[in-house]
Amino acid sequence: MLVGFAISIRAQSKNSSLLVSILSQANTGPAQQVLKDPDTYRLQIIYTQIDRNKKGQPTFTHHRYLVDPNKYFNPASMVKMPLAFLAMEKLHELSNSGKHQSLGLGLNRDTRVAFDSSYPQQVAMRKEASAPGEIPTIGHLIKRAFLISENDPYNRLYQFMGQGPTNQLLQAKGYSSVRITRQFMGFTEQQNRHTNAVRFYNASGQEIYAQEPGFNRDSFSFPSPILIGNAHINRKEELVQGPFDFTRHNSISLEDMQKMLQAVVFPHWSPKQNRFNFSESDRQFILQYLSQYPSETNYPKYDTAAFYDSYVKFFFQDSTHRMPSGVRVFNKVGWAYGFLTDVSYVVDTVNRVDYFLSATLYVNSDGIVNDSKYDEEAVGFPFLRELGRLIYNYELTRQRDFKPALHLQGIQYEKRNQADNRPTIKEADN
Repeated sequence: MLVGFAISIRAQSKNSSLLVSILSQANTGPAQQVLKDPDTYRLQIIYTQIDRNKKGQPTFTHHRYLVDPNKYFNPASMVKMPLAFLAMEKLHELSNSGKHQSLGLGLNRDTRVAFDSSYPQQVAMRKEASAPGEIPTIGHLIKRAFLISENDPYNRLYQFMGQGPTNQLLQAKGYSSVRITRQFMGFTEQQNRHTNAVRFYNASGQEIYAQEPGFNRDSFSFPSPILIGNAHINRKEELVQGPFDFTRHNSISLEDMQKMLQAVVFPHWSPKQNRFNFSESDRQFILQYLSQYPSETNYPKYDTAAFYDSYVKFFFQDSTHRMPSGVRVFNKVGWAYGFLTDVSYVVDTVNRVDYFLSATLYVNSDGIVNDSKYDEEAVGFPFLRELGRLIYNYELTRQRDFKPALHLQGIQYEKRNQADNRPTIKEADN
């Protein structure tokens, strides 16, 4: 039964009837507003049920609503997730190459790293203020990219991987929609093709691995122009009448983003092609920081008023800023240009339910792109919160043949050291 409004079911033939039914129960103004006109909001949703047999083996049932790989959304910070996965894989493969093992100084996520400036406008990095001893590592960059979605760690992971290898590797893994072309540094296309020299050092300061500056000679196959909006602000901060051109921006489909996350959460139940090659310890590290809260973390020491527990958990981001007891969300979010996206694996160990939920929408009622004036607070975040509530409540009542005995795969979450008197981080570029 519809509750007070009518969902647009223009394309119901390709939509999940279950999702249509669940969405019809939305009872907030922003949710009803979006669902009445989903095309304007460029809405896409994937909800994946997880059922297990008596041996605990999972099966996945995907329910889609208006999912279209050709409907562009700007992934924004979503690209930090595949770069983190690839960087961890690269470290693992370098450390097992034989050459570095023979030194007895194997590369890993805790090895000291430094970035040179190898091309105009590039920025070197030797220290990391938020890390223990100010020592930068790939592991610490991944923490910062996941915990509150900081931008510079993404740039560093991009530089470590290189533009060409990033795209080649993800394509080879079956993520055919991926096109990662740029850092978050305002660079030109040519500058984004160049990446910094990277060096790793052991605890004695001896260089154990040096990566030369990179340059991507490959060409990109761009689609027909992706033009969004009625006007935009250009690089000179001028208002230009005409749509914003996203053609050469980063791009990943919602389906591929969820597939990537699923391949790390459930590697043994994902196609071999889609998986990432790193150790179980590395996998648990990634899962920990996809789901750990800023309030639990010592390095970086984020201010918990500014960066509260649900800060990057859009499906649970209510006014309390707290997460439900027993719930952990393994996810990545993105927000830029009026696009909001969340790709999540949700686990409730108290009520013994787990599921995937992914969604993206566009909230920009004035039609001006890049003016930093979007309807995130009025429409976008409330919609995602209502969607999260509807799916979570449905999961609490959904019948299963076998109720899973859920655990968090051995993850040990940190606890903030209350005796630590270092100042907290109140602002970040994210």
